[in-house]
Amino acid sequence: MLSMTAFCRKQAELEQGTLIWEIRSVNHRYLETSIRLPEAFRNLEPVIRKTVRSRAKRGKIDCTLRFRESDALPGELHLNSRILENLSAASEKIHDAYGDSRLPSSLDILRWPGVVQTEENENSDLEQEAVSLFNGTLDEFLAGRAREGEEIEIVVRERVASIREILAEVRASMPEILAGQRQTLLENIAELQVSLEPGRVEQEVALLVNKADIAEELDRLDAHVNELGRLLGAGEPAGRPLDFLMQELMREANTICSKSAAIKTTRNALDLKVLIEQIREQVQNIE
Repeated sequence: MLSMTAFCRKQAELEQGTLIWEIRSVNHRYLETSIRLPEAFRNLEPVIRKTVRSRAKRGKIDCTLRFRESDALPGELHLNSRILENLSAASEKIHDAYGDSRLPSSLDILRWPGVVQTEENENSDLEQEAVSLFNGTLDEFLAGRAREGEEIEIVVRERVASIREILAEVRASMPEILAGQRQTLLENIAELQVSLEPGRVEQEVALLVNKADIAEELDRLDAHVNELGRLLGAGEPAGRPLDFLMQELMREANTICSKSAAIKTTRNALDLKVLIEQIREQVQNIE
């Protein structure tokens, strides 16, 4: 079981500079991946996105890479001859057209995008380092999700155990409650001193007892709780089905409240609703 909230930051000191990856996530109905990369690493985006999608199923995940170049000067500058020739030709045309226009200096030319080239193998090595660092960061990020998920599971299982205890208590008390309902109704009819056919009395008693009977609701709650336990131990993303189960559990608890024929049952139903709501708040953080 994985939580949808986590944060991880890792950095690597290289000769070319410092790579820093940050991965964070919050709750989301689906998987939404946001990737921020420096321009020099832009072509890594498909690889990063594919990796995230292969290892995460839900959550809004933000992946950010920062690169701080080393202050050390490069040993040799590699210039793009084609761009230099085009710049020179364009400068001469401007000078011929406007006469006294200032020709660019050497530093102006060096600042022009693409004039100073980084060797292709240097870029490739740096990209490989960035991908390797990302994979390590993602491993720790998912491990953090797993640790938080374990804590959530412990809390949920505690609440589930409490729900099972309440359901067992309600089920055990139902025969006594229904028998009391029947006896109270018969006593009320006797006090009214109204002459009714025996069959009619039994019919009215049976109708009232049936309205107060919550055996079906208890059976459905047992089934939902069993399914909840199965999902907790399934070892796969279960956040959405768990959230749906919480709605069903709450519906049955509300029905028991409305059909309750005893204060004790009403209190038990209210306790159920509190526990179900507590579980719902937790499972909304589960992937």
